[in-house]
Amino acid sequence: MTKTNQKALINIDYTNDFVAADGALTCGEPGQNIEQRIVQLTKEFVDNQDFVVFAVDLHKAGDTLHPETKLFPPHNIDGTAGRHLYGALQGVFDDHKHSEHVYWMDKTRYSAFAGTDLELRLRARGITELHLVGVCTDICVLHTAVDAYNKGFDLVIHKDAVASFDPEGHAWALRHFEGSLGAKVV
Repeated sequence: MTKTNQKALINIDYTNDFVAADGALTCGEPGQNIEQRIVQLTKEFVDNQDFVVFAVDLHKAGDTLHPETKLFPPHNIDGTAGRHLYGALQGVFDDHKHSEHVYWMDKTRYSAFAGTDLELRLRARGITELHLVGVCTDICVLHTAVDAYNKGFDLVIHKDAVASFDPEGHAWALRHFEGSLGAKVV
């Protein structure tokens, strides 16, 4: 029988293209500096058999219709190493990818909820509290948080496990999570 959890960790876009020094759309050092904390939190959730979601951006090579093509260079292209999880997080995923408590989810928009089955999977497990980590604080983490808030989930943002290539956007998003979404920023 599947354990019914009340909380889940949503690990957002912590991939080579968003974090590695040579990533196609990297946040660079700020993203690299949170690796240890993301790995630690992920291991804690996995060890506790809480639901862990890897919500990973997916794009197709040459897709000119996706709205991001006007905003950003090609990134997280299907079948490339850019989509692999960054650093030690890839090993954590590989060690637990067959667990019923770990879910890899492709997403094609900023929010992990847009066009995915994420909400159904969370509701089926009785999850009411979402812990968000990853990149970029002011883009995909923010849009996921807004959708989660609008769907009635309680939010916990781990400020030592989110990062952005835009320091001002990062700071603004942290304030917005707390002040406008009622999230706990820890």
